[in-house]
Amino acid sequence: GGQPRNVQPFSDEDASIETMSHCSGFSDPASFTEDGPEVDEEATQEDLEYKLKGFIDLTLDKSAKTRQAALESLKSAFSSKILYEFIMERRMTLTDSIERCIKKGKSDEQCAAAGLACLLCVQMGSGIESEEIFKILGPVLKKIVCDGTASIQARQACATCLGICCFIVTDDITELYSTMECLENIFMKAYQRDRDTNGVSSTHNTVLHVSALLAWTLLLTICPMNEVKKKIEMHLHKLPSLLSCDDLNMRIAAGETLALLFELARETDADFFYEDMDLLTEKLRALATDGNKHRAKVDKRKQRSVFRDVLRAVEERDFPTEMVKFGPERMYIDCWVKKQTYETFKEILGSGMQYHLQSNDFLRNVFELGPPVMLDAAALKTMKISRFERHLYNSAAFKARTKARSKCRDKRADVGEFF
Repeated sequence: GGQPRNVQPFSDEDASIETMSHCSGFSDPASFTEDGPEVDEEATQEDLEYKLKGFIDLTLDKSAKTRQAALESLKSAFSSKILYEFIMERRMTLTDSIERCIKKGKSDEQCAAAGLACLLCVQMGSGIESEEIFKILGPVLKKIVCDGTASIQARQACATCLGICCFIVTDDITELYSTMECLENIFMKAYQRDRDTNGVSSTHNTVLHVSALLAWTLLLTICPMNEVKKKIEMHLHKLPSLLSCDDLNMRIAAGETLALLFELARETDADFFYEDMDLLTEKLRALATDGNKHRAKVDKRKQRSVFRDVLRAVEERDFPTEMVKFGPERMYIDCWVKKQTYETFKEILGSGMQYHLQSNDFLRNVFELGPPVMLDAAALKTMKISRFERHLYNSAAFKARTKARSKCRDKRADVGEFF
């Protein structure tokens, strides 16, 4: 390849003011800044588009490092702004670049290209144009996922991308089933890892199996009920074996998938009965109270937290409702299907998730949020606070933390003196 060019990555400054200033929580006063000088939005947008055109051109560069840097910069832009019109005009150019990078690139470049493909579909939403993109990229992604000679990281990224793009794009039920079968063939290999009654051995393929399982679970949430019943019958008795895997992420993925399967099963049949319920709840309870010393404390805390919720779902049909804040709006996550969908898109959008929940028509449709809430300049101004008020808020919070910590220290000191 040629000499790598110095690619100036897309930064937060490249996103316009309204993109970055209102995607944090509405209830957090520290997240708002004081009124600054007026920004020429049209000039800012033109400057941004000029940079993005440059990044698109660089995805065809001879240097692999330059191509990867350009892909990462485009990913940052697509996750932090709505660029529908800009992308619509260049969707086939972007698709060709992504296809070329996945086919010809090495592991890191393939991962970056697969991530950009996800964000491209998130930006475009469901529609004929997105279907055209998936018709080109779908076969390429499937080929990499099933290619045993490709790197595990690339196969993992392509499995995730395949699931998300299919979820967004396809109205064709045969394509949905075909994609699910492709992912199924990958994670079902984890079932065959049974060594003995002690559980499942962890292999270097485990990360691929986890990604394939989560992508498959996402697609299961949009399947017709008769297909859901078939999949539950096929997997509900096999999934518990993965709870004994050495890998924490596999245990958690299997546990959350089980909770989701039970939720769907009970939706289709209120009197749903699972034969091995006692054995399963025993396994889940052991994971929810796991105190093995050979596991890291952080891992144990995470595992116990997840499996307490999974156990409640399986035993008591209960789900701990969560609230997500974005701008002046609130969204309640009150079931495993919604949680799985939210976590998937949060993983690919990162810090841009809240902004997309506010402004992305497709995501708002998925989570039944209705059309975007339009706020005028006066409304936005009332949401901001002055620097002095922010200072007072931070001071009060600091004092409250100090007092709380002091009380804890006093208690520890008293205990020490008592003994």
